[in-house]
Amino acid sequence: MNTTMKNKVQLIGNLGNDPELKNVGNGHTMLRLRLATNERYKTAEGEWKDNTQWHPIVVWGKQAEKLASLVHKGSGLVVEGRLVQRSYESKEGERRYSTEVVLSDYQLLSSKPEEVRA
Repeated sequence: MNTTMKNKVQLIGNLGNDPELKNVGNGHTMLRLRLATNERYKTAEGEWKDNTQWHPIVVWGKQAEKLASLVHKGSGLVVEGRLVQRSYESKEGERRYSTEVVLSDYQLLSSKPEEVRA
């Protein structure tokens, strides 16, 4: 059996902050986004609860520049990409790990009229 394993994730949510566009040297541009996904579920007692998860999204190059001009805090977004784990050293010298989504494709979700920015 010839099976290809893929690292692919799709998330649908809203941005929790305005995009952070940075030049990281050698002409490379990086965009950081925080995407909130929300699931509603009913507890055993019949009460509705919300479970919000925050996902760091990283976008590179021309795609980063374009997306930064199209979105803002609260924008609805469908993202597709791959999970990447990285490690870094904190200011205190401790080894830390994080997982982020490196974006490959996206789709803007239409805003409600009162959410449109001038």
